[in-house]
Amino acid sequence: MKPLLLVFLLAALVAAQTDTPPTSPSGIPTDVVNTQKARELINQAIAALGGSAYLNIQDVSQEGRSYSFHHGEPTSVGILYWRFYKYPDKDRVEVTKQRDVVYVYDGNRGYEVTYKGTRAVEEKDLVNFLRRRHYALDQILRNWINAPKTALFYEGSAVAADKPAEQVTVLNANNEGVTLYFDSYTHLPVKKSFSWRDPSDKERNREEEIYDNYRPVQGVMTPYRVTGFYNGDMSSQRFLNSVTYNKGLSDSMFDATVGAPPK
Repeated sequence: MKPLLLVFLLAALVAAQTDTPPTSPSGIPTDVVNTQKARELINQAIAALGGSAYLNIQDVSQEGRSYSFHHGEPTSVGILYWRFYKYPDKDRVEVTKQRDVVYVYDGNRGYEVTYKGTRAVEEKDLVNFLRRRHYALDQILRNWINAPKTALFYEGSAVAADKPAEQVTVLNANNEGVTLYFDSYTHLPVKKSFSWRDPSDKERNREEEIYDNYRPVQGVMTPYRVTGFYNGDMSSQRFLNSVTYNKGLSDSMFDATVGAPPK
């Protein structure tokens, strides 16, 4: 009986060691250390962006030029645009030199305003806009990371936009993930990447943004060039000419009703 008892004791000891989570040299579980490292990098990025000045942005007014691409090839010579954004879910974009084509997004509604009047944005375009807003950098750094059940993962060193970077993945309670890359020296965000599954063909698509040419504006480090990629191909590029924060934009700028004459 004693040999048999010894076998059981050894088996129990092995099982106990197997169930014990791995620890760092300091004795802290490695998953906790990993989360702490991820949180530290995110906090450094927020500080580099301007800290409280960045976190307290209530509205943004931009003027610039936008270019579109298909499979990496340009499809236009670029269009002038004026964008007005009120945190967290109001957006207005005016395009053409005359600023006579306007897109207004308020919550989950989207409208196109032209000289013909106002109509709802096509469903596909609205879905694409809402998805990109959901994964926007400010939404990640101001909402996602503080939400209950959000998990943070430090993924190690990487190269992003030809810069040495540190990689962090943020996973929310809905199992939606986005990976952020922070410059190893400035700590500023240089890249964002996320994927989603198309409900029509069930294929997974990846969207990425590269942030470059940072300049200080009202205490906020602002990327004056943002390049978008879709499944590895360049899809868009935006160049800012000017930007202003917290002008006190009125909610009336984001009012639109189908069939109403343009304001």
